[in-house]
Amino acid sequence: MQLKHLRTLLSPQDGAAKVTCMAWSQNNAKFAVCTVDRVVLLYDEHGERRDKFSTKPADMKYGRKSYMVKGMAFSPDSTKIAIGQTDNIIYVYKIGEDWGDKKVICNKFIQTSAVTCLQWPAEHIIVFGLAEGKVRLANTKTNKSSTIYGTDSYVVSLTTNCSGKGILSGHADGTIVRYFFDDEGSGESQGKLVNHLCPPYALAWATNSIVAAGCDRRIVAYGKEGHVLQTFDYSRDPQEREFTTAAASPGGQSVVLGSYDRLRVLNWSPRRSIWEEAKPKEIANLYTVTALAWKRDGSRLCAGTLCGGVEQFDCCLRRSIYKNKFELTYVGPSQVIVKNLSSGTRVVLKSHYGYEVEEVKILGKERYLVAHTSDTLLLGDLNTNRLSEVAWQGSGGNEKYFFENENVCMIFNAGELTLVEYGSNDTLGSVRTEFMNPHLISVRINERRQRGMEENKKLAYLVDIKTIAIVDLIGGYNIGTISHESRVDWLELNETGHKLLFRDRKLRLHLYDIEGCSKTMILNFCSYVQWVPGSDVLVAQNRNTLCVWYNIEAPERVTMSSIRGDIIGLERGGGKTEVMVTEGVTTVAYTLDEGLIEFGTAIDDGNYTRAAAFLETLEMTPETEAMWKTLSKLALEARQLHIAERCFSALGHVAKARFLHETNEIADQVSQEYGGEGTDFYQVRARLAMLEKNYKLAEMIFLEQNAVEEAMDMYQELHRWDECIAVAQAKGHPALEKLRRSYYQWLMDTQQEERAGELQESQGDGLAAISLYLKAGLPAKAARLVLTREELLANTELVEHISAALIKGELYERAGDLFEKIRNPQRALECYCKGNAFMKAVELARLAFPAEVVRLEEAWGDHLVQQKQLDAAINHYIEARCSIKAIEAALGARQWKKAIYILDLQDRNTTSKYYPRVAQHYASLQEYEIAEELYIKGDRTKDAIDMYTQAGRWEQAHKLAMKCMRPEDVSVLYITQAQEMEKQGKYREAERLYVTVEEPDLAITMFKKHKLYDDMIRLVGKHHPDLLSDTHLHLGKELEAEGRLQEAEYHYLEAQEWKATVNMYRSNGLWEEAYRVAKAHGSANAHKHVAYLWAKSLGGESAVRLLNKLGLLEAAIDHAADNCSFEFAFELSRLALKHKTPEIHLRNAMYLEDEGKFEEAEAEFIRAGKPKEAVLMFVHNQDWEAAQRVAEAHDPDSVAEVLVGQARGALEEKDFQKAEGLLLRAQRPGLALNYYKEAGLWSDALRICKDYMPGQLEALQEEYEREVTKKGARGVEGLVEQARHWEQAGEYSRAVDCYLKVQDSGSSSLVEKCWLKAAELAIKFLPPQRSLEVVRAVGPQLIGIRKHSAAAELYLNLDLVKEAIDAFIEGEEWNKAKRVAKELDPRYEDYVDQNYKEFLKNQGKVDSLVGVDVVAALDLYVEQGQWDKCIETATKQNYKILHKYVALYATHLIREGGYGQALALYVQHGAPANPQNFNIYKRIFMDMVSSPGTNSAEAYHNWADLRDVLFNLCENVVKSSEVNSPAHEEFETMLLIAHYYATRSAAQSVKQLETVAARLSVSLLRHTQLLPADKAFYEAGTAAKAVGWENMAFIFLNRFLDLTDAIEEGTLDALDHSDFQDTDIPFEVPLPAKQHVPEAQREEVRDWVLTVSMDQRLEQVLPRDERGAYEASLLAASTGVRALPCLITGYPILRNKIEFKRPGKAANKDNWNKFLMAIKTSHSPLCQDVLKFISQWCGGLPSTSFSFQ
Repeated sequence: MQLKHLRTLLSPQDGAAKVTCMAWSQNNAKFAVCTVDRVVLLYDEHGERRDKFSTKPADMKYGRKSYMVKGMAFSPDSTKIAIGQTDNIIYVYKIGEDWGDKKVICNKFIQTSAVTCLQWPAEHIIVFGLAEGKVRLANTKTNKSSTIYGTDSYVVSLTTNCSGKGILSGHADGTIVRYFFDDEGSGESQGKLVNHLCPPYALAWATNSIVAAGCDRRIVAYGKEGHVLQTFDYSRDPQEREFTTAAASPGGQSVVLGSYDRLRVLNWSPRRSIWEEAKPKEIANLYTVTALAWKRDGSRLCAGTLCGGVEQFDCCLRRSIYKNKFELTYVGPSQVIVKNLSSGTRVVLKSHYGYEVEEVKILGKERYLVAHTSDTLLLGDLNTNRLSEVAWQGSGGNEKYFFENENVCMIFNAGELTLVEYGSNDTLGSVRTEFMNPHLISVRINERRQRGMEENKKLAYLVDIKTIAIVDLIGGYNIGTISHESRVDWLELNETGHKLLFRDRKLRLHLYDIEGCSKTMILNFCSYVQWVPGSDVLVAQNRNTLCVWYNIEAPERVTMSSIRGDIIGLERGGGKTEVMVTEGVTTVAYTLDEGLIEFGTAIDDGNYTRAAAFLETLEMTPETEAMWKTLSKLALEARQLHIAERCFSALGHVAKARFLHETNEIADQVSQEYGGEGTDFYQVRARLAMLEKNYKLAEMIFLEQNAVEEAMDMYQELHRWDECIAVAQAKGHPALEKLRRSYYQWLMDTQQEERAGELQESQGDGLAAISLYLKAGLPAKAARLVLTREELLANTELVEHISAALIKGELYERAGDLFEKIRNPQRALECYCKGNAFMKAVELARLAFPAEVVRLEEAWGDHLVQQKQLDAAINHYIEARCSIKAIEAALGARQWKKAIYILDLQDRNTTSKYYPRVAQHYASLQEYEIAEELYIKGDRTKDAIDMYTQAGRWEQAHKLAMKCMRPEDVSVLYITQAQEMEKQGKYREAERLYVTVEEPDLAITMFKKHKLYDDMIRLVGKHHPDLLSDTHLHLGKELEAEGRLQEAEYHYLEAQEWKATVNMYRSNGLWEEAYRVAKAHGSANAHKHVAYLWAKSLGGESAVRLLNKLGLLEAAIDHAADNCSFEFAFELSRLALKHKTPEIHLRNAMYLEDEGKFEEAEAEFIRAGKPKEAVLMFVHNQDWEAAQRVAEAHDPDSVAEVLVGQARGALEEKDFQKAEGLLLRAQRPGLALNYYKEAGLWSDALRICKDYMPGQLEALQEEYEREVTKKGARGVEGLVEQARHWEQAGEYSRAVDCYLKVQDSGSSSLVEKCWLKAAELAIKFLPPQRSLEVVRAVGPQLIGIRKHSAAAELYLNLDLVKEAIDAFIEGEEWNKAKRVAKELDPRYEDYVDQNYKEFLKNQGKVDSLVGVDVVAALDLYVEQGQWDKCIETATKQNYKILHKYVALYATHLIREGGYGQALALYVQHGAPANPQNFNIYKRIFMDMVSSPGTNSAEAYHNWADLRDVLFNLCENVVKSSEVNSPAHEEFETMLLIAHYYATRSAAQSVKQLETVAARLSVSLLRHTQLLPADKAFYEAGTAAKAVGWENMAFIFLNRFLDLTDAIEEGTLDALDHSDFQDTDIPFEVPLPAKQHVPEAQREEVRDWVLTVSMDQRLEQVLPRDERGAYEASLLAASTGVRALPCLITGYPILRNKIEFKRPGKAANKDNWNKFLMAIKTSHSPLCQDVLKFISQWCGGLPSTSFSFQ
């Protein structure tokens, strides 16, 4: 950390006036200085003095100067200041939050001795030291002080640790004492820590140690337990004086100590774990530093001096600017201040563990901070200033951060998702998931607090593509897992975390209730879904329907409305919620029912009063009614009875409302009388229980209060006499009997005879009870009572009376029971039968009438059938032996197995008709085997076959048919069936039938007939694989004949007949297709052959264009020449490749030579510039005369060769004399010599040599000797032996000669030894001149056999440095060559380097060459066509070199037709203002404006690139010598044109800007001197036509047609300019070289113009404006005034001008606003880019950037 002086806050005085103490506030906004005159000065964070106040003495009687201020500190909330004084008192002043607030003493603490130092580490806690040695604590909340610890020595200094949880005091005897309020788990000791050598006036507590210093001029750093870590001794420095004060940085990484004229800085090094001393800050005449105060964010340090001065220093390790928006100030290794340059807001980012902060990034729309340390990760929200530090092991920076949620940061790393809540230093949780899309993760952190809910933190995420997990982040456990059947593509929890919405790939929307674990599908085809913010209301879109769930607890209740577009978002604010829908180009807002939304929110938040108020405003609808019900239920649960009463009133539940009204009156009265909640009163609680029909609870409440009467009254009021009597009985109430009588009377009065009877029965009065039962018409009860009492049964009259009543009431079964009881079985049986009580009837009959049992069983079965109890009837029919009825019942009851069982027991004749019914059932269940068996049992085999056929089980059907039918009948049956299927279009079924009866050919014929060729081919492949290829070929021919060429191609290719395909396309003139097929499927050169034939069919320039396009021009010429089509080859070369013409002449000549046409061949050879070939042709044919003629006329050099050829002929005929004469004429005596030698005529050879080549005579003689020696059988060994002999004899010269003669290549090692021996002898024994000759002779010989090092060493022996270097170079031993040059002759170093470069160049080792000679390497890249490498290398060189090669590459690309790539080069590398590049720029511009397909939104980026390059060029030209030159003006015009084109493409992407696009097309017409005129008029005309400006469209398209005719004629002379008089559209424009608009579109325009010209309604003149001039003309012809063009449309600006900073740049206000509005509504990135460019070009956008006017 370095100190840099910023400013002087308080100027020093001439004498001593020391600053006694200083303090910074915790919020960094205030700085306080206390001067010698006891006044506190307050400064803001920028160093401006804003306020001051005077301190006061403890007692005014001693005067204002009776004390000194020794300590001062701000409270943690920065609103108070504590002042410690020597008059034994501490005052706490409330200074307020704003400057100028009144200063009030809010606490004072009187002490027993002077206060010497003071700190305020925590809320309400002030710590201070006293002169008597005590360290005390003052509590501002209780206004009391207490001693923490006491010593006997004056407290000289007091400091706290970084967290404020520990204090350190220094004493006059050198003692340093430590005390912790909370040791934060460090385990460090308390109490006396160390004895310093002198009083530690300068005391600081840093992160890793304690620093103390004093008057002995030594600084000592102590460890955590008091051992000495380091000592800095300045006692021997005469310049240094005692240390007076010290301060540690807030991060604890630096300490500053003040002395005389000097501040010393110590920085902690985490890597070395020691203190390092930085350069001290020395300031002359500063005098002693008396106070130091460090700003809480660590960025500023203030020093107060003895003379009353206060100096402010900047403390900073380093400072950087991030993206030009934020300033990052590293005030310590672990602390960074992040300042927003635009708003001035600051955030202090600090590692609480003291780790070094590495890189700081600002992400997530520049709102969130991310920084790494070695072991932790720092995160922060700049808007809310919430910072977090979590443990984080480095993972190489592979983390991905998502900031979509404002409360939590999501971090993905290696398949793990970690959540960190801003402001919390622990990770919220982490889970494993591979799905990093924020739409597949939902986190909710306390977003809407609900009643009774403390903390609510939940996460939903995908475990895999079909499984969602929901986690409670507080407990860290899983609260739900949803397994879904298809892939989930979106999910979101509601704000309270109780519901989860998710959507799958099939666009189905599901709601999951987390508490109930239930999943509900609530919508299909869901294209948009969102929770309404601040509520549980849900909005979704299904096709053209807007769906809203106001009450998500009832998902089936959905409000739907139609919309005509797509939902794009929700907006909530200003008391309303709107769904934004795009309908075409407009956005429509659909307003939701805010009342319903608010209701749900109020309910969730437990605010029922607000919910009722909302419902009051709504009409009564089913939805509102449901809400009133919900509210009533919740209000009752919450005992908000007034609201519940209002709910029941609204719902029309008058009784409940009235009951609650009375209850409320009771509650209110109790509340008024006794206070408290009236709802707790027992009557109220009992009434609420009654309201819930919980009468037992109400009774219990009454009885708890001993209110028996009230409980009885309640039951009586409800006419619940039984409960009332039970209460009276339980409590022994005296009115019990009276109650019973009243109850009986009441029953009789209300005609409740049944209840009265029951009462009499319970009291034992049977006759009275029976009487009452009969009176009540309840004979069954009377019968039940009679049956239980024998004495009543004896009363015959009574029994008759009851039985008659039972029969009358049709209670036959009860009557039967009664008759049976009185032993009358006959009547009992009759009654049982009448009452259908067959079970009792059968049991009675078995005992009394056995013969009747069978009849009764059948009757019972019939009765059960009538009752539709068929399965119960079956057994009764079996008992009654009614088989047919049993079968019918079984079939009716679908008891199939039982039916089969019964059928199998019966006679076949009787039951055969039932089998098919059962069989049909089993067939429907696809249990075909059982069905088949049943059909066969029922003699219905045909039905079984039909069943199998319908089921598509042809094999089983066939097998069954073969069993019971003749084969020919089966075939006929199947073929007939198949033909039927074929008629119905069921070809697959028909096929299966044909194949089943082994008639696949019929199936093939069927498929062929219906042209289902794929199926036909499949069958042929399966049943006739040998015919497959022929079938494909046949089909191909058929399809070709039908003109279905694509399908024919497929079949030809399947038949591997690609040539047939090519010929088909050729014959149909579809050369392109033929070429495609040949290229894809033909042999290697087939496509070239097709291209050649195609070109040949076109002929002329068309052929050249085609072959150029295919890149086969040269190959085609070669092919033509190969095929002897020389005329076509000549035509192609003449039109395109003139340099190929000589080659074709040559090949033609060779062809003619082969054909024996020598004269024609001679002419062609001469045209090809190869007369020598003609000479050789004649020589070959031994036509010496013709050869001589041609050689003398066209190739004099060949005359000698003709003579030599003649001589050879003579030699073959052994005519040596004639041959010699010819060779001497040809001046070739050497050849004559050789011929003589070969012929062994040595005398003639020597003669010739002597006469014509005397210099070779000696060598020839030696050779002659050698020959003689050979013949004497003395070979190499003889020579070596001879040389050794000479050497021994001391004849060294002869020995050397002899060694040198050894030339046998059979043994290179021997030869090498001989030569080296020769050299050695020469160097040792022969004179220098001779030895030099020998070495010069041997050296090249050694090099020749690749012994370069040996040769070099020889050369070096004689100091032949250059030759040695050459030897090493030849052997490619470059390092040795360089070393020799460097050590022996530095002049040759450049020579070696030059050769090395040449070598690398020749070897093509460009990458190595780069390090030696960059320019040469670049040139080599260019030669090899490695442009990317060239540009990449040049980029690393200087700007000039780069642009030389960029220009070369651009030129190459333009030649190749790649103007787009050339443009991209300049986009990437910039466009310098080099005049030699101007033609390149112009050519790119011309190619771009002439190219087709650029009139569309898709072309925007091309135009934008061109525009940006030209803008860059113009900016560069302005700075160059070319400024204001004609070229500059031309480029400015090109820039304007490119801007218009780019803006037009952008406007074409937005529907509402189509008129802007049209105007731009019209404006471009004034630049037709630079644009292809026909293209410009065509685009302007079609654009005008598209927006309905038919007059203009007609005139422009008419002009376009005139121009196309002029292009055809090759002159513009015939053009009529009358339509464009008095406009700025130029008449003199260059004639386009070609048509820029295709023929079809020209014809379309011609038709339209013709149609319109017939229409009289069109006024065929250009529209005019208020100037009387053409509306798009900048120049008004009448006044000569030139208007500025609008930047948006190019039209003249006549009024409402918006001017830009750059002169000459302006826009029409209406067009400007329209353009801005389009950007706002469409968010078009293209239009935004245009706006960005205009801002750049015109020096910024105008301040009034938007207007609705």
